[in-house]
Amino acid sequence: MRRPGGWWRRKSTPAKVETYTRWSFHFFGVIELAAIGLSTFDQVGPRLAGTLTLLVAVHAGICVTTASRALDFTRGTRPQPVRLLWTLAAATAVLAVGAIGLAERGPAGEGVDTAAGSVFGGVLCFGAGTIALGVRNRRRIGAIVGGFAVGAGVVAFPLGLPAPAALVTGCMVLLGAGFLAFTSVFSVWLLNAVYALDEARETRARLAVAEERLRFGRDLHDVMGRNLAVIALKSELAVRLARRERPEAVEQMIEVQRIAQESQREVRDVVRGYREADLEVELMGAQGVLAAAGIDCRVTGEAAGLPAEVQSALGWVVREATTNVLRHGEAERCTVAVRMTEGRVVLTVENDGVGTPPGGTDEATGSGGSGLAGLRERLSAVGGTLEAERVGKGAFRLVAQAPLTTEPELEAVS
Repeated sequence: MRRPGGWWRRKSTPAKVETYTRWSFHFFGVIELAAIGLSTFDQVGPRLAGTLTLLVAVHAGICVTTASRALDFTRGTRPQPVRLLWTLAAATAVLAVGAIGLAERGPAGEGVDTAAGSVFGGVLCFGAGTIALGVRNRRRIGAIVGGFAVGAGVVAFPLGLPAPAALVTGCMVLLGAGFLAFTSVFSVWLLNAVYALDEARETRARLAVAEERLRFGRDLHDVMGRNLAVIALKSELAVRLARRERPEAVEQMIEVQRIAQESQREVRDVVRGYREADLEVELMGAQGVLAAAGIDCRVTGEAAGLPAEVQSALGWVVREATTNVLRHGEAERCTVAVRMTEGRVVLTVENDGVGTPPGGTDEATGSGGSGLAGLRERLSAVGGTLEAERVGKGAFRLVAQAPLTTEPELEAVS
């Protein structure tokens, strides 16, 4: 059974920011309905207030739909909702003009004028702010906000509103629409910045892994490059000597055989050195790789003097833990500690930013993966143990222990 709120924890940080931004714009619709529509019930009769609230609710629904489509447009998942933007602009204009007409030609009363003025200014502000979300050019956004403000004054004046009141109305619409437009633009900018930072972090992690692969490839090239060139030259020489039926061809092929066997041995040494990890080298490599990925990594303790088998097993723990930090979660810090206690060496790797992946499988605890199972097998071969657990909120700790001597375990196996 999934825990409540698991859908939120399974989201990445950019997805969480996008969900928060999207629902913030949806909440703007609720604010418009509550602040403009429902407030009319305190100012006019139920029938007129109900009509105004219904019209404001329709306008708020169009705003919410436009904001959702416009946000998809800014993320590049949908084309620009041009028709929806024009529909919102038309609905805003019609509702604003209707509110002014209600104030000047409708039932008499101060409450009617107040309700009509609230609807007039409110729909213009929310309409301009939502339309700005679907426009990328800042000058156009400024033109939209200014156009709505000027339109508010121009429309209000011919309908009987005094010139000072029309000017004040235009300024109020300019401030309100400008604030909502700035909020929309800033929210989109912040969302795009979060996605860009997440992509940069993933790129750094991939580059760190690629650097490690290049290092191994470079070592292999250094070992094999010269020997393969010599083998090619001696093989060509042997072919020419054989065609001339010269006995030296056999000696050249013997030399080729010797070099091939030597190359095979050297490749095994390179692979063995890569598989049988040295703990000190792995600690330095982990710190460098995580730092290259933008993760603060701190290493404490000494690894000198440990048995080779123990160093190899713990080196693999460091390597696998580093890979998991890079691939899973969104870590910002990682600590690696090596300490000796009661004839045993204890390696602790702890990092933050651990989340639960989709499907409910917890990568941190190793359920559903073979990485930690492989480490337990390596450690059990030297009499060691491995523990993996969550600590605190969003943190993960990996503790590996191994004896300083493997003689008892080896005797037990024999």
